[in-house]
Amino acid sequence: MTYVMNFLFYTVLGLVLMGVGIGLFSLTTKFSERELIRQGNMAVALKLWGKALGLAIVIYAAWSNSVSLPDALLWGVIGIITQILVYFALEYIFTPKTNLAKKVEEGNLAVGFSLFAISIIVGLIVAGSMSY
Repeated sequence: MTYVMNFLFYTVLGLVLMGVGIGLFSLTTKFSERELIRQGNMAVALKLWGKALGLAIVIYAAWSNSVSLPDALLWGVIGIITQILVYFALEYIFTPKTNLAKKVEEGNLAVGFSLFAISIIVGLIVAGSMSY
């Protein structure tokens, strides 16, 4: 029974972290991702779900390498924060003359896919960094 309860706790906490992470990612944009996706903006969908995939990779690593539920939660939160910080660094430091959020809002698929890929890459790097 303990294994089933642990499974349920980790699953629920993982889904909560995904929801919190996606919610925080959405706050980093000045437009409604939900509305633009509803209108068919593939660039926005790629950007958002790339972040979600990157976060899922981080949560998987946190769960796989943690020694307890609080430890897993701590590393899941660190993963969310890291991905948000990397996004800001990318947008404001590495591409200061390009407003990536505006390009995505305009439907630029190249930028949307690039952000999708970068989010997964960051997720993999953060996940690998958690394998202590």
